[in-house]
Amino acid sequence: MKRKASFAAIAALSAMVLAGCSATDQQINRAGTGALIGAAGGALAGQAIGGNTKSTLIGAAGGAVVGGAVGAATAPQRQNCRYQSVNGGTYVAPCSDGY
Repeated sequence: MKRKASFAAIAALSAMVLAGCSATDQQINRAGTGALIGAAGGALAGQAIGGNTKSTLIGAAGGAVVGGAVGAATAPQRQNCRYQSVNGGTYVAPCSDGY
């Protein structure tokens, strides 16, 4: 029982530390959120399947990796647009917010 309480305390502390990170890049934010959600889901699945601490930790680690990858991959990407300059040439730049 003491082992479960210490694991819960470590998991809660880790979640608070990760939630306190404020990144300006949306991809990093989504990756962190995905990792937290994946770790929680993986821990639950590992506990349900294996029923011991080792399975829970393996599930949490796997879920964090997969969740972080999915979160980073689903972040919206800023598109580039072609613009015409005043001298008649064209150039590529990030699209304005209206596109």
